[in-house]
Formats: sequence, structure tokens, C-alpha cells
Amino acid sequence: MYIKDLFKRKPVISLEVFPPKPDAPLDNVLKVIEEVQDLKPDFISVTYGAGGNSRAYTVEIANLVKNKYNIEALAHLTCISSTKKDILNLVEQLKEKNIKNILALRGDLPQNQDENPTIIDYQYAQDLIKDLQTMGEICLGAACYPEGHLESPSLNQDLKNLKAKVDSGVDFLITQLFFDNQLFYNFLEKTDISGISCPISAGIMPVINKKQIERITNLCGATLTPKFKKVLEKYEHKPEALKEAGIFYATEQIIDLLANGVDGIHLYGMNRPEVVKQIFTNIDTIRSSAYEN
Repeated sequence: MYIKDLFKRKPVISLEVFPPKPDAPLDNVLKVIEEVQDLKPDFISVTYGAGGNSRAYTVEIANLVKNKYNIEALAHLTCISSTKKDILNLVEQLKEKNIKNILALRGDLPQNQDENPTIIDYQYAQDLIKDLQTMGEICLGAACYPEGHLESPSLNQDLKNLKAKVDSGVDFLITQLFFDNQLFYNFLEKTDISGISCPISAGIMPVINKKQIERITNLCGATLTPKFKKVLEKYEHKPEALKEAGIFYATEQIIDLLANGVDGIHLYGMNRPEVVKQIFTNIDTIRSSAYEN
């Protein structure tokens, strides 16, 4: 099934898993998928490792999600250091396994390289999307940034770039994580004004430890709300309490988003099935009610 068709009966509730390092076994991530399969997420996205160094695992895990666990799979595909031949080979591998949903990304800068990565055939995700459009029978997702991409000079410029990306052939969008729902609602208004009409799924990450939030905000620039800062200050030295508070905060975000009729929720679960299961339990009745409406 194409993920774009799932949005016809919104909201779509999905989650993300990531592969292990190239020299590590798949056991842990497979355990995650086994533990969350009964939650019946609408799809599971499978990331690359940093710098695209786990491509083979991405294909293998996506294959298991789709063909063993019978959950729709969304395979991440990054292009920053890829040739067109690399991309074609990966798409052919995915199609052979009946995986036709791809999240087209520029990708993170490869590790141990200069600030400017090797640009071979692709500079931006839009270039990749245009190429994928020629390969047929693919449903394409892309990333968007409610607070603007870190490399963009302004949110307005980022919206112009996003409109061009969507016009290149994007079927749906998944946002970078955010902690302030009002920023997301403001972003939706701006996308509507910009003429971006494809479904947009809200990316939510439950923060369960202080180091995690420090790393995340440094990487993506997500704004912490005063409310969440107070949670961190109160519980930063009490890990179990902070974990519980982080799950509760993410749950509150999701409930508010569902109440406001969002197209979807994409949960960045950090391969922590106990966190994902708790959040799905918290929203179970609300999720069912949202489908009925």
C-alpha cells in the first residue's frame, strides 16, 4: 500500500526505528519491532545510520517490517554522497521486496569529512526526488521543518524551498521534531498560504534523559518551551521521573495535535519499545475516536 493512501483516513500514526552500526547485529532493532507490532502502527520508517553508513541494514529491516511483520515500511533514502547508480540500485532492491514507500532526504554530512561533503550527483533532496519520480511506482515522502532548516536563512526561504521540493513530486511530509505545538500550527498556516497541500505528519520525540535533549537541540535547533524547561530543571537528576515526565509531555502534545485534526503523528521512539508502548496506551481511546470521526 502507498502511504499517501493511508492519509485518506487520517490521522496516520507511525513510528521510526533506526539500524544498528554496520558491525553490530540486528537483534536489538528486531526486538523493538516485535514488541511494537501489536500496537498496529500505520507504518514504520527505517532510517539510515549517520552519514548513510547502514544502507544494507535499512533495506533488510524495511523488508522484515513489510514482509515478516506485515506493517507498511517507509525506507529512508539519502543522497548527499550517492551516485545515481547507487540510488537506482537501492530503489531496485527495495522494489524487489515490494517496498514502494521512500522518504527522500539529502542526509546528514558523512562522518570524518570536511565541512563540505562530497557532492557527486545530488546536492539537495529535491534533486533526488526528481530522479525518483522517473523510476515509477514509488510513493515519496520528504522532511519539513516547522522552525526552518538550520541551514536556511529564514523560515520564509525554507518554505519556498519546501514548496519547490513538494512540487517536484512529494506525496506527504514528515516534520522534524518539535516541542511547541503552536509553532507547528503556525507552520501549517504558512504551508497553506504557500500552496503546499500534501498531508503533513507531526514528528514527536519523547525526551527521556537530559543528554538526549542537549544533543537533539544542538543538532536540529528545536525550541524548548518554558513548560518543558521547568520539567528538565525539576527532574534532571531523577532519571526515572524525567523519563515519566517526558512520556507524559509527548502524550499531551499528541492529544492536542489529534484534537486539532492533524494529518498524522510520527513518533521518534529512539528504539525504546517501552516508551512507544506507553504512549500508544495513553492515546489508545483518543486514537480510536479520531478514526471514527
